[in-house]
Amino acid sequence: MTASDTSKPIKVAVAGISGRMGKAFVQAFFNDPVIRIVGAWGRENAEYVGLDIGQVAEVAGGARAGILVSSGFIECVAACSPDVILDVTQAEAAWRTATSAIGKGIRPVIGTSGLSQTHLKELAILAEKNNVGTMVVPNFSVGAVLMMEFARQAGRFIPNVEVVEMHHTQKIDAPSGTAMHTANKLAESRSHYNAKRVEEKELMTGARGAVHASGVRVHSLRLPGMISHQEVLFGSEGELLSIRHDSFNTKCFIEGERMAIQHVMTQKKLVVGLDQILFART
Repeated sequence: MTASDTSKPIKVAVAGISGRMGKAFVQAFFNDPVIRIVGAWGRENAEYVGLDIGQVAEVAGGARAGILVSSGFIECVAACSPDVILDVTQAEAAWRTATSAIGKGIRPVIGTSGLSQTHLKELAILAEKNNVGTMVVPNFSVGAVLMMEFARQAGRFIPNVEVVEMHHTQKIDAPSGTAMHTANKLAESRSHYNAKRVEEKELMTGARGAVHASGVRVHSLRLPGMISHQEVLFGSEGELLSIRHDSFNTKCFIEGERMAIQHVMTQKKLVVGLDQILFART
């Protein structure tokens, strides 16, 4: 399918079918007229290889798609020839899949965090060299993207800010991709935050959080019961500005996934962040 062909559904394979995000995607787009799920895979040597994706994703009513979970990228691509791979696995696995996909002319949409700046630079080079649209999306939630944009705007006026991100206990990387993207966006507004007023002394290493190159401090919490939450706190004399976003379930990510998949079909380069789509429209 070419980027200009809008008459056919977009064929999508899901990397990470066994995870929370992968299951939610299949449930949401099981019978979608525009985005057609054609394949999926999860962890290597998992017991669900060969099972129907509807069964694995626990689609309501026990619906079956007639599409079996593959053992990995190679088998899946050979079986279904997808236009797009939605990757919601882990950083290193997503990186390997994306580089292979781009080489085959398949557009990756990466929804996992933890990719380094080196990874992003190499993806940008590969995407442009092969004329293959590629997206890295730190957060698919429209509300979360707005939170980051509002924080960027506030950074123009208030030079003291800290970021607190909160996730479930199964999240591996810290800080989250959303927190890193937030810090990068804040750095667009000013080169340095949190001017030192005293010589701080940490009685426990890391008590004051990680420090971005711009001086923004980032704190990561991991607790049961949480999904995805972030608060950006700005302080100035006599006031506190708090910009917060909370995800209570995976439904808030669906519209962003739709936008990213449709957008990547029109691209021939790397695009980082859903904000590149949202604010390009305004």
